[in-house]
Amino acid sequence: MKKHIIKTITILGVLFMALMNTSCEDLLSDPILNNNDELKLTVSSADIILDERKPNENLTFNWTTGTNKGTSASINYVLQIDKEGNNFANPLEYEMGTNKFLFSLNWGALNYILLNTFGVQPGIAQKFEARLTATVSNASVVAQVSTVSFTITPYLPVSKELYLIGSATSVGWDISKALPLTLSTTTPGVFVYQGQLNTGTFKLPINRDGCFCQDFYTKDPTDAAKMVHNIGGSGQDLQWQITQAGQYKITADLLNLTINIESILGPPFSEIWIVGDASPSGWNIDNPKPFTQSKTNPFIFTYEANLTQGSFKILAGSKGNWCGEWYRPLVDGQSLSSTDVAQNSGCTVDNKWSIGSGDVGRYKITLNTQNNTISIKKVSLYIIGDGGPNGWNIVSPTAMTYSNGAFVFNGALGSSNATGEFKISKFKGDWCDGDWVNPATPNQALSNINYIVTNGCDGPDNKWKLKTGEAGNYQISISLDTNTMTIVRQ
Repeated sequence: MKKHIIKTITILGVLFMALMNTSCEDLLSDPILNNNDELKLTVSSADIILDERKPNENLTFNWTTGTNKGTSASINYVLQIDKEGNNFANPLEYEMGTNKFLFSLNWGALNYILLNTFGVQPGIAQKFEARLTATVSNASVVAQVSTVSFTITPYLPVSKELYLIGSATSVGWDISKALPLTLSTTTPGVFVYQGQLNTGTFKLPINRDGCFCQDFYTKDPTDAAKMVHNIGGSGQDLQWQITQAGQYKITADLLNLTINIESILGPPFSEIWIVGDASPSGWNIDNPKPFTQSKTNPFIFTYEANLTQGSFKILAGSKGNWCGEWYRPLVDGQSLSSTDVAQNSGCTVDNKWSIGSGDVGRYKITLNTQNNTISIKKVSLYIIGDGGPNGWNIVSPTAMTYSNGAFVFNGALGSSNATGEFKISKFKGDWCDGDWVNPATPNQALSNINYIVTNGCDGPDNKWKLKTGEAGNYQISISLDTNTMTIVRQ
């Protein structure tokens, strides 16, 4: 039994030594350590035209191992690249180390190297040489060299900035204020602008430098959906035309030289203002009084204020530009009852609405930017209720008198037989046709002059309530601009 165990151990020992010997023999015959291959350098393409649209494409160098003449010594590789004919006097040099047999440069990095290191002109083919030197760590083995030739044509990289100028923009032709487009984070060379454009033309500079001799992207003469890269302001300077003011999205692809101009459904302007000496704004174009945009119909803007003798027009797009975008009457001094309005830009035709001495008063202006119509209506106030002079007559009540920015009533309230109640309307016709001036609380006393403004039948339908013995003659004065009111018994 013991002899059998000893024999088994002996056999296992012999097998172990055999395996050890085999491993040593394999190590000594490793093709990398003992290789008699001829060193040869190759390149993935002998003629490359670089394309910025393909930043992930590569130029790849491959090489064989070369030989260490059976010394088992390591082999170190150095790759050099230079223009053909320079004899590698000042090359790019890459230490490859050992056991590495390929090297790649992506086209984006390669293009940068060609333009900035070798000074190759964009669009010009340049011949290059690459040289690989294999140095064996055993000094008895002579260094080996292999070279390969190839040609590369670089490109001019597109700008990392792009801007918008022209009569269709809020900045006009002031290139120092050109509107920026946003560079896409996902698609190389693509820029996007989204915002207001007016009737007019535009083109795309690459910076805000004051000189118009810089690079521009302009309209292709054969296709408005394509662009021409005018280097240094050269070319035909054709511009894109905007025929209808509104919100737009512009997508410019500098690599493919295409442009997409999309009209965004919605109002042409998000803000408009009144300007003129007849209005509270005066001729202050930098800080005019704004219209209010409807929440239910964003195409509709309203403005209500006391207008004095003088003239006015309506500014759109952006403030501060007298030759910018406007809404103006078709003729100068057009009747306030006319619903016609023109949306235009510039300073050539500068029509305005006029408020004469007999037209002074409070007005509500409603501008519909969808169909370019306007309503300019005088605002009147009426006392409605059985505590007032006209009872509940909403169809033809007597108007309060307008004077110096305030509405005034002088007359009787209540009667000897009834106390009565009242509220104040800004309209006549039907109960839900317009705005109301209601007291802040139900059955409010005449001594309390706090009020709210409600619309139509939305309420609350609060009223002032006369108490017994309060009937008599009163003066009621309301200033809607200052939100002040007085009720004084005469």
